[in-house]
Amino acid sequence: MTLDDLKVFVMVCEARNLSAVAREMNCSQSAVSQHVRRLEREVGLTLMERQSRGVAPTEAGRILQRAASDGLTALGEGLRLLEELRTGQGGGVVIATGATTIRNFLGAAIKEFCREYPEVGLEFHTERSSHRCLEALRTGAVDLAWVTITEEAAGTQGVEQRPVISLEWVLAVRADDPLAAEAALAAEDLARTRLIRPPTGTSSGRQVEHYLGAHGLPPRATTTRATDWDTALLLAEMGLGHALIPAVPGLVGQCADSVRLIPVAGIPSLDVGWAARQWSALSPAARQFADTVVRHVARD
Repeated sequence: MTLDDLKVFVMVCEARNLSAVAREMNCSQSAVSQHVRRLEREVGLTLMERQSRGVAPTEAGRILQRAASDGLTALGEGLRLLEELRTGQGGGVVIATGATTIRNFLGAAIKEFCREYPEVGLEFHTERSSHRCLEALRTGAVDLAWVTITEEAAGTQGVEQRPVISLEWVLAVRADDPLAAEAALAAEDLARTRLIRPPTGTSSGRQVEHYLGAHGLPPRATTTRATDWDTALLLAEMGLGHALIPAVPGLVGQCADSVRLIPVAGIPSLDVGWAARQWSALSPAARQFADTVVRHVARD
């Protein structure tokens, strides 16, 4: 029994005519009959019976037809996926991101990728923290995760990280704020701010807590926390505090004229980039998407 035997047999069952299948295959009617007879010898049953006008599957033939049709359909789908894996064409990529990643990092890259590879579907799982993005990655729910690169995650089994960009920290203040005249600030200077910090449950939040704590902070005034960088910037623009945020290119670009961004020295830069379970096992489409994002981030 061969794959061609099953393909021809299914075609005969559907056409109910040996001559029609022979014409479609550009072969003789005898060659078509040989495929059917080979299957009958294999299963030890009559699979096709002659009728006044053509042929029809027997009961055994109908059983084999259903099984062969299902199997050939599944095999065809599998071969299609393998071809997509080989060429990088088609298929889909599932990405876990933080709340503001698409707007501030991935937007332009997504547009280019969808334009270049319209047959590849993109699916985004928005998570509240890099930790949750990595969890989605470890469980196999996503192919890629855009995360804060940390030593803790680097030691996690089953996850490979690739830094893409290092972000310096800036303090967002209103243009009419007394701090707006400062060219730069040190971590110690944040004691005289009404600080809006990253949330404590995030990698960036823990990093800020560590280094500000080392300088005897929090500041004297009440500290506000924002769930994401966009919100922190908006609160600063409204004059509700001073937002400590990484200098994300997309975020910096959307600052209103009423806001100044002052560099803050003394806090290590925030490294962000891609994580995957195993880079060598990523599909060509996933690798292409990751590379597209890297190219755009480097350009910005």
